[in-house]
Amino acid sequence: MLESKFSANKRRQEYDYIIAGAGCAGLSLAVRMIHSGQFSNKNIVIIDKDHKQKNDRTWSFWETEPGIFEPVVYRKWKHTWFHSENFSHLLDPSPYEYKMIRGIDFYRYCFNIIQQHPNFEIRYGDIKSIVNENNTAAIHLNDEKITAEYVFSSLLLEKPVLKKNDYYLLRHFKGWIIETAIPVFNPTEATLMDFRTGQQHGTTFVYVKPFSETKALVEYTLFTEKLLEPSQYDAGLNDYIRRFLKIESYKITEEEFGIIPMTNYKFPAVDGRIVNIGTAGGQTKASSGYTFRFIQKHSARIVENLIKRGNPFIALPGGPPRFKFYDSTLLHILTHNKLPGDKIFTRLFKKNKPQQVLRFLDNESSFGDELKIISSLPTWPFLKAAFKQL
Repeated sequence: MLESKFSANKRRQEYDYIIAGAGCAGLSLAVRMIHSGQFSNKNIVIIDKDHKQKNDRTWSFWETEPGIFEPVVYRKWKHTWFHSENFSHLLDPSPYEYKMIRGIDFYRYCFNIIQQHPNFEIRYGDIKSIVNENNTAAIHLNDEKITAEYVFSSLLLEKPVLKKNDYYLLRHFKGWIIETAIPVFNPTEATLMDFRTGQQHGTTFVYVKPFSETKALVEYTLFTEKLLEPSQYDAGLNDYIRRFLKIESYKITEEEFGIIPMTNYKFPAVDGRIVNIGTAGGQTKASSGYTFRFIQKHSARIVENLIKRGNPFIALPGGPPRFKFYDSTLLHILTHNKLPGDKIFTRLFKKNKPQQVLRFLDNESSFGDELKIISSLPTWPFLKAAFKQL
């Protein structure tokens, strides 16, 4: 992955657009601009602190048809398991497929496309600040200032200051890719959620993504306010693999660890000519931590607006307000331990069709779907929590 071919003394100081952060949100936006064919006359720079040369994460999501990043989907499954203490079911969410993209494949694919377009520049360094200046936005990068008509920033520099009825949980997880000497996995079936693991730390589940009969990603995931000690993630993974996968001997070939904020805090979508994207722009689902599909929808709308109206300002960047209300209600319940998370998700998947649940989690459900889903949950705790949000 190479830095821009521009030499230091020939680099621009002024651009049409600056993309601050070469993660999922920034690269998705850049690739969508290129795919549209409408930005070849724009000078665009992508800035990041580091070269993306590691498989530092995976993204999982569900789609009904091939998306723009289908070429780098590493694995996909038509059937997924849901498990809890009193309910196990193999879900058939057709036409949805459960998909996984590896970080390193995504980065290589995006940069390969970007580097074929000379109007894009790639720079690396420390972004000291992003500010509005008159009719432009400015970034202080290392020891220089560069400006643009708009800056698209995915940088989330600190925890937001919460107000009344704002909640802030963490979706934190550790995953192992394990290999076994004998076949133990069914590569046609993934595990979406397994709550049979201990709930002593809070809402805790494991998901399993088999790549072959002898290789799988096993991820130990929690929705809590605080992180665990490193040894506790290892203990949770080891216990699950032995108790529920019935595997005594395995080799760990890769590890990953991540933290995603789950909050109903209203991240500012726009600050002057600074447009926030990704988690910094409110594109992480507050009640689940899912991000990839929300980033795709958000970046597509930004590109559409730039083409049609000449600006990136879109209405309701976080989706219809009722979904924020639903998320806030669930976060209230989880934060105050009004109901165990495993009981809530069990009711969701036990009493509703998987297609309805997945549409709901993607903020794409109809009001009729939502009424059915809400009626399947314990009435009194959710009613009290909902009143707290009004």
